[in-house]
Amino acid sequence: MALIQCNYFSEVLGLSTSMTVILPQQTKNQIGMKNVKYKDRHPSLFLLHGLSDDDTIWLRRTSIERYVASLGIAVVMPQVHRSFYTDMAYGNRYWTFLSEELPEVARSFFPLSDAREDNFVAGLSMGGYGAMKWALRRPEQFAAAASLSGVMDIADFAKRAPYDDHLIFGDQQVTGTENDLFWLIDQATMQRPKLYQACGTEDFLYEQNVRFHKACQEKGIDLMFEEEAGDHNWDYWDKKIQDVLAWLPLQRA
Repeated sequence: MALIQCNYFSEVLGLSTSMTVILPQQTKNQIGMKNVKYKDRHPSLFLLHGLSDDDTIWLRRTSIERYVASLGIAVVMPQVHRSFYTDMAYGNRYWTFLSEELPEVARSFFPLSDAREDNFVAGLSMGGYGAMKWALRRPEQFAAAASLSGVMDIADFAKRAPYDDHLIFGDQQVTGTENDLFWLIDQATMQRPKLYQACGTEDFLYEQNVRFHKACQEKGIDLMFEEEAGDHNWDYWDKKIQDVLAWLPLQRA
């Protein structure tokens, strides 16, 4: 695998930012690793960070580089600060950055496939919300999306963090908008990606994850939901990201 810390300028944000990228590399003699490269233009997992983290956190807290080595998949981990992957009322345009600029820039730097069947998105906590929102609002971009301990009810979560909520949404209502995952599943089309959701039963977000799963069931949306003992921590996410990788519908050539 190749590990790249990429610092670059974002036209949408109007500032320099960073992404951490893992690229497949075919090797024969690397001790203890089975590295695979399947395609000239790599399948890609956009892997999103949580509220208190940055683009390096998945690499620092899990063995994500080792987990993807045998899959032949690239991993793109962007930096979005505390934005909830949203065009902020008092801040920057992180939704536009994420959904429009990031894939284009990443593919201009690295040999990443732009085919829908080769693209996936996943994240934890705030990133779980971002992954589901991205997949439901832009279903033509992804074959699959996964949320780990995600903030599934952003209106409910905003009550816990009113300062962040005001910066992100201002005086606007979240319920019934494109920032509301429950509203988005009401609008979901048949083109929607495969969906995966997991949350620990000791997690403070467990109840809203159960509500989201139930809402998907009522709408007839095919979503794999896994619950088990676990809290809002890296022990749980390090384990579950391996389940996500095993679940991804990779098209190997």
